[in-house]
Amino acid sequence: MKPVQVRLLAMTAAAIFFFAACNTKETKEEKPPVIPVETFFKNPESFGWRISPDGEYISYLSPYKGHTNVFVRKISDSTGIPVTGDTLRNIYNYSWKGSRILYLQDVGGDENYQLFSVGLDGKDLKALTPFPKVRTAIMDDMRYIPGKEKEVLIQMNKRDPRFFDPYSINIETGETKVLYQNDKNFDGWYTDHTGLIRIATKTDGVNTTFYHRASEAAPFDSLLTTTYKDNFGIQLFTFDNKNVYVSTNIGRDKTAIVEYDLAARKEVKEIYSNPDYDVDGLSFSHKRKVLEDASYTSWKREYHFLDKEAEAEYNKMKEKFKGYEIGIYGNNNDEDKFIVWTGNDKLASKYYFYDKKTGDTKFLANSAPWLKEEEMAAVKPVEYKSRDGLTIHGYLTLPKGVKAKNLPVVINPHGGPWARDQWGFNGETQFLANRGYAVLQMNFRGSTGYGKEFWLKGAKQWGKTMQDDISDGVKYLIDEGIADPKRVAIYGASYGGYATLAGITFTPDLYCCAVDYVGVSNMFTFMKTIPPYWEPYKAMFAELVGDPVKDSALLAEASPVFHVDKIKVPLFIAQGANDPRVNKAESDQMVEALKKKGITVEYMVKNDEGHGFANENNQIDFYKAMEAFFAKHLAPVKEEPKK
Repeated sequence: MKPVQVRLLAMTAAAIFFFAACNTKETKEEKPPVIPVETFFKNPESFGWRISPDGEYISYLSPYKGHTNVFVRKISDSTGIPVTGDTLRNIYNYSWKGSRILYLQDVGGDENYQLFSVGLDGKDLKALTPFPKVRTAIMDDMRYIPGKEKEVLIQMNKRDPRFFDPYSINIETGETKVLYQNDKNFDGWYTDHTGLIRIATKTDGVNTTFYHRASEAAPFDSLLTTTYKDNFGIQLFTFDNKNVYVSTNIGRDKTAIVEYDLAARKEVKEIYSNPDYDVDGLSFSHKRKVLEDASYTSWKREYHFLDKEAEAEYNKMKEKFKGYEIGIYGNNNDEDKFIVWTGNDKLASKYYFYDKKTGDTKFLANSAPWLKEEEMAAVKPVEYKSRDGLTIHGYLTLPKGVKAKNLPVVINPHGGPWARDQWGFNGETQFLANRGYAVLQMNFRGSTGYGKEFWLKGAKQWGKTMQDDISDGVKYLIDEGIADPKRVAIYGASYGGYATLAGITFTPDLYCCAVDYVGVSNMFTFMKTIPPYWEPYKAMFAELVGDPVKDSALLAEASPVFHVDKIKVPLFIAQGANDPRVNKAESDQMVEALKKKGITVEYMVKNDEGHGFANENNQIDFYKAMEAFFAKHLAPVKEEPKK
């Protein structure tokens, strides 16, 4: 439910109409064994691989003391040592800085991240920002700036929980220095290639003003003002620090990468645009000081190369790892040693070390070697028409070895809602397909990546046309003969949880059961309990979701909690007690309202979790409960799990 635009994208028409060939093929495939829940959802063996700036060490995340922690080893070694030892919660967000590891960690899922620093031997652990109820983020690691080996730039909402102020911090001592006296309550910061803050932003939620200064001594002057409908996403400064590269949809429907002249205050050059999808990514070489590629998502991630050397290296890897998507990242400062990621819809990730000088690759790890590719289900891009004529893109996962006819189906709308689903490995959908369910994910109107117009069609449409797009996906599967009309369930998290509740409330005859995971039930209480650092975005929420006063009738109509008497089917709700985005009260009041109406509801609360369950034991509990719930109400294919 984060109030930012995530600009990702759709799919090619050539991949769409696959059913004739797919159905014939599926009937010939061998049906896989039922794989235990624990196998799908235990912590990965290793992932998040990185290379140290000097190119001597390699790091990764792996289980230790019951949770995911950071490991480090020399590139020439075969095993690493744990340098963190968190026993309460998985670590996911870490990076290198000189010869130390930095990582961010919250308490019980409250998303108030603290910054820690630790040596390569696991000693000298420093809690750099040990401030309760304060959220820290790294703004600029200054990895490539000489003389800044022990310093990073961070932002914290320590002064005022609504606003993030910029600081420099010493990663060994924790000494902090305020970089700018933020008496104007700027809420965003952008640095140039010297680590100097050059651009600041301020928003009222609907309008965002960008301020620029040419030097540290100069004041911030207004650069431009955009509305929430217009994106102006600063990617990086040009290498001479004069202009900026931005992703923007100002004056266009699809987001493009352009160069913006800071002195002239205007766009001066389009770097790359795509006629069908928003372009949201821009990669560059620190060492060579060139732009490498612009990226977007059709039905999968696509790259438009801007540099021949980067394109040649990418093509080498594509040739070496045919049948897989690849990503080249995690380099050292000399940019001659890299981590290569490979994966697809049936493989979560394999990692390789790549030496650019020799051209050699070395296998590092499979993040989940216990999941066999040949036992996973294919994920196919699909499209269908909404009742008012929009093209809705999505993904269909069919259970392997089963004829795609009259299947039990799980409809799985994404969260956000200003986000999108995309193609790749998804543990949830693979788990459900393994249990004999088809899974449909769709990018309903209001999803991002398809341009401004498609996104804005979701304005004030929670429970209305956004929900119709989901319902039309059910109709599509029924018309194609894939779904058994009597065995269609809906499951989603966050906004997807709201769509789940809306689905069984406003279309009570469409589904046979539902699972709501950290979903919104009451539009009024949801708007009141958003985190303080989202306060500036309340005005945007009022325009995109609805104003609690001016649109009170609209929000009441869209709030499932006020319409529980319409619910006819079994419901299972899961909630984290510390959720800062969708407060626990959202689930509590739904459960209470259902019980008052005499409607049975299963309710799982985890006291050490936030917006979604992060700890392995809680994830396994949740998916086991979901498995039992669907086994009872959705009639799956029955088979004993393999040992």
